[in-house]
Amino acid sequence: MGGVSDGRVDQGTSAAMGETPEEGRAGPGTGDLTGRAEVVAAELGQVPLDAGVDDSGVSTQAEVGGGVVVGHDGSGCSGEALVWAAALADRAGWPLHVVRSWRMTSAPRPATWESGYVPPMTDYEKAVLDDLRSDVAAALGADRAAAVTCHAVHAAPVRALIEAAEGADLLVVGSRGRGGFSGLLLGSVSDQIVHHSPCPVTVVRTRRRD
Repeated sequence: MGGVSDGRVDQGTSAAMGETPEEGRAGPGTGDLTGRAEVVAAELGQVPLDAGVDDSGVSTQAEVGGGVVVGHDGSGCSGEALVWAAALADRAGWPLHVVRSWRMTSAPRPATWESGYVPPMTDYEKAVLDDLRSDVAAALGADRAAAVTCHAVHAAPVRALIEAAEGADLLVVGSRGRGGFSGLLLGSVSDQIVHHSPCPVTVVRTRRRD
């Protein structure tokens, strides 16, 4: 099951370490392999990504070998989720992975862009990664950010997070989103993340609206 946290790090840390606090609980994902595959397939069918574009040269899945994965879309809410996840990762001694989903329409304009010229997908990927690393450094500070692994994933947001979570100990998401994770925790999409994640999920609830 998933958990909802009000951002108090002690609760999330105790949940991650196997304890059971009264709130802020993080539990194992409930979806089986078939269910997760169906969710991913359905999302890809509903949200086409850059039709006709060859993305074989860019990352379409975050490779994670344990630790905390947090989704980050550039919003203030995802920034607070990142800070919460980083504090938990520090206390638990886990690596921290930050994932941003992107498509050409949501990616920053690459430095190589010019009128009449469409840069290669790798240039868009670099622009997304540069933006993400800048956001991580702004939230955590340069020293802490240097130890964070950032992933720019050319995939629909639910797919990006569920597939990254396959190698994670904990998946953290904010209660609101925009851009790559717009609407992430509204209605059926939140059910997909919480119920089909292969690892425990914590939703960090904040008062922010951005």
